[in-house]
Amino acid sequence: MTIATQLPVGAATSTIDLSQVASLMNRRFYRQGINWAVAGFKIVTQGATTGGISIAKLPNTWTMSNSWEKAMRAWLKMNNEALAEAGSTRPRFMDFKIFADATHHVAGFGANLLPIDFAGAPYAVGEWDASKIQVPIGTAANPTLTAERDLIAVGPNYPGAGASGNDAISLIQGYANSRALPNVLDPNVPDAMDYASGNQPENWLSAMFNDGNEQTSEVLEDLEFDNRIAPYPFENDGVSPATMYPGGETQAPTMEFHDSTIVTGTTIGGSTRLKGGNFPCGLVRIASNLTVGDQLPILLIDLVPGNHRGYLCEPMTEM
Repeated sequence: MTIATQLPVGAATSTIDLSQVASLMNRRFYRQGINWAVAGFKIVTQGATTGGISIAKLPNTWTMSNSWEKAMRAWLKMNNEALAEAGSTRPRFMDFKIFADATHHVAGFGANLLPIDFAGAPYAVGEWDASKIQVPIGTAANPTLTAERDLIAVGPNYPGAGASGNDAISLIQGYANSRALPNVLDPNVPDAMDYASGNQPENWLSAMFNDGNEQTSEVLEDLEFDNRIAPYPFENDGVSPATMYPGGETQAPTMEFHDSTIVTGTTIGGSTRLKGGNFPCGLVRIASNLTVGDQLPILLIDLVPGNHRGYLCEPMTEM
């Protein structure tokens, strides 16, 4: 229930994949598509260790949940269609695995922080490969030509080559680009709607309840021109140049801030705590700039007991 990992010193950005860690520590397969519950974090330091540490996660939003599921379904469909004629080649541990963002993509899964034992030795790793999609770009001369892409959760499409050498596509931005936009004229009302006064009102149903000749007309005029456009920016709203989903290319194109703290040489007991929460896909981002004290800093992650193979978590499809 407690994961220990060694934090790097100096300015560093690291990623922890809780599903990978749980798979190593329990010697059983935990899929990445899990929304993990974390009771809390504790940083253990000794001596003159100082600096700051911040924790981020994938956005805890419906756009993250829906974009993950839509991308996962498309990836499964792609694989199932290919396996229809060669089902025996299906990998035993086939799983939909993504990178958190472009930073994670450049570093690769090989740079993920790993658990350490009581003696401080890291666990030996098994295979933990990122999922890929194949985009057909074939021509008449070469109809089987494809472009191979990795997947990141947040940020813009095509941020550049990662550790694998592939470019990446964004789950949230891809989801934003695939959905219909709100109607700018919603509700789309008749021009005569506010004609509810005088001797010959066109909107006589509203005019029936006039206390005077102006009240309903003015109210309807306000309703016609106010609150007709969504309270968030979107493409073709007359202002925004592009669809702005949080976590996509143009609005908050980063992981979601979770908690932050400062470690000082006078930190009582060399113990600093950060709050717990839920972490979609089990991806935890650690940004730190810790100096070296008498020993390397250690991060302890307290998980929560539950009924998903011993842990409290839920599938991303239920997030």
